[in-house]
Amino acid sequence: MLSLTTRFKIILSVLAVVLLTGSFIIYKSSGVPEGKNEILIKALMQGLSTGHYKPEKVDDSFSKKAFGLYLERLDYNKKFLLASDVDKLRKYETAIDDQLREGSYEFFDLSAALIEQRVKETEAYYKEILAKPFDFEKDEVIELEGKKLSYPKDKAALKEEWRKQLKYQTLVRLADMQKDQDKAIANGEKVEKKTFEQMEKEAREKLTKNYKDLYDRLFQINKEDRRSTYINAIANVYDPHTGYFPPKAKSDFDINFTGRLEGIGASLTESDGQIKVNEIVPGSPSYLQGDLKPGDVIQKVAQGKEEPVIVMGMRLDDAIQLIRGKKGTEVRLTVKKPDGSNKVIPIVRDVIVFEETYAQSALIEDNGKIGYIKLPGFYADFERNGGRNSGADVKAEVEKLKAAGMKGLILDLRNNGGGSLADAVEMAGLFIEKGPIVQVKTSSGKAIVLDDRDPKVQYDGPLTVLVNANSASASEILAAALQDYKRAVIIGSPTYGKGTVQQFIELDEALPAQFNTYKPFGALKLTTQKFYRINGGTTQLRGVTPDVLLPDAYSYMEFGEKEQNYPLPFDEISPANYKTWMNNKLNVAKIQANSKSRIAQNKSFSLIKESGERLKKQSQNTTRSLQFAKYLAEENKAEAEAKRYEEAQKDVPVLNVNRLPQDLKAIGSDTAQVARNKEFLKSIRKDIYIEEAVAVIQNDLK
Repeated sequence: MLSLTTRFKIILSVLAVVLLTGSFIIYKSSGVPEGKNEILIKALMQGLSTGHYKPEKVDDSFSKKAFGLYLERLDYNKKFLLASDVDKLRKYETAIDDQLREGSYEFFDLSAALIEQRVKETEAYYKEILAKPFDFEKDEVIELEGKKLSYPKDKAALKEEWRKQLKYQTLVRLADMQKDQDKAIANGEKVEKKTFEQMEKEAREKLTKNYKDLYDRLFQINKEDRRSTYINAIANVYDPHTGYFPPKAKSDFDINFTGRLEGIGASLTESDGQIKVNEIVPGSPSYLQGDLKPGDVIQKVAQGKEEPVIVMGMRLDDAIQLIRGKKGTEVRLTVKKPDGSNKVIPIVRDVIVFEETYAQSALIEDNGKIGYIKLPGFYADFERNGGRNSGADVKAEVEKLKAAGMKGLILDLRNNGGGSLADAVEMAGLFIEKGPIVQVKTSSGKAIVLDDRDPKVQYDGPLTVLVNANSASASEILAAALQDYKRAVIIGSPTYGKGTVQQFIELDEALPAQFNTYKPFGALKLTTQKFYRINGGTTQLRGVTPDVLLPDAYSYMEFGEKEQNYPLPFDEISPANYKTWMNNKLNVAKIQANSKSRIAQNKSFSLIKESGERLKKQSQNTTRSLQFAKYLAEENKAEAEAKRYEEAQKDVPVLNVNRLPQDLKAIGSDTAQVARNKEFLKSIRKDIYIEEAVAVIQNDLK
């Protein structure tokens, strides 16, 4: 069977003949060949139509989807384009498919010219509006959700929207300054007590500087940057994980390609004009700090206590440069949480602590010995350089816990974004006799079943698996397999729901030598396969629904694969041939009833449920008051609710958790490792989800 890359080379070689005999390359003043962009779009569309798992029919319906995605990304917050501009663009709503076949950029060229013109015109707005004080006694509101706004009918209406936005941003700064001053005075600190008017003026001055910097960056966005946005809107109609990566300087390309940030350890994506956190790298400063989560939108970046920089409208690579920095320095991220709340997160930049990326274990000794293994990710030594693999590491941890006399095991896959599929298969095999673990299917072939072929069962005792909304991909495969075999009780909240596999295709390698003059072209990331459970259902969209559902703030929010634009659908194939666990004694109905009874009596879970419902309601209310007193009252109420939850956690029962002697010996007197070990144990001792997993093992799996 031909590999996907080989098929690409054959397909694009045929395309090359058509392109070379049908077009002439003329260089523009920008240095980009006139025909290069035509070649690029035709090559990409050919690749998408032949290589994607579920190729789209490129017709008027496709055109409407691409138009909607691109328009949203062109001006998500509706602060540049007028309704009349959108009317001009809408004439092309069903024409994008025709232009793609022709290699035409007519629609794109018009959109780029319009947005560039409006950006230049709106520069004067912030200067004029921020030059005068705002009236914060006037009772008015602002809508913060771009999707709920309409495009302004004229320039006067656009300017009014800018006034509200600038007033709101000044209000937020002003409220923060007021709270900081009140706190300092209450603590007896010697500070200059400023009047409301002085703080208001200072807030406007700082915002003016931020907007000057913002417009300096907006003017640096060139047509090729916008072209990438347009092409990705087209690619994302196929699914949210398919995309085009334009050629850039090596460092910038690597940032986009790997999604890893030096300094804090987070993966970012640019979506709908916003910079979103996609993944937290295990063992990184963000991971250890704990507050930054997937789904957060980064709004501002500050170097320590310096004035924060607004990153709205900033290119992803430019935002990354602000976030990166030297080890030991602090960056402060102002993020918008999925519930609509804002939070300032201080993170001290550092290198990744690799020990934190690996499987770690502990022994919970409350009325018996229960093993606990935390697995941050499914890591593997793909280069075979003597590195570690998660499958082998978990096997070793299981052996250590068995030797210590464990009578039950908790495998923690919460916030585990996946990784090595082979390790997920190997890991499932530790707990069952040989058999199928997952099915992998391409668009054209029948499903391939990946099996555990080792009949040995590493551990046959009571087993629970913890998952949450950030458990994805390989985590979902492992949890699903153990659930289908009825080998383990899955506990937590529904998982992310990503059941697809992507592959990178380097266009420069795929296109023949005739195009060397016009390279580089960049890379295409394609969804090429889909995962299916052994019961026949895909993990796509639905993920894994735990046997024991526990309240979780994210479970009340719109989160996961199903909330992305145009995700591939859920479907089913024939089940694999498997038999449930030989020692299956799971009475799921009884386990659920007992757990429900415990949860109902647990004050912390009641508060989480209450908090989740409140946050969901808050996230749906996207308007904010622009009256200072009202805004401050709303903020104080939200802070009081959060504090009430924090106070309740102090009453959570403390589990008796210890590291195994050999692990303590390995840690030795290394102060950094001792400190991390202390935090690791602390995180387990007052974790109510682990507490419930312990209760399930002790009461329901004997």
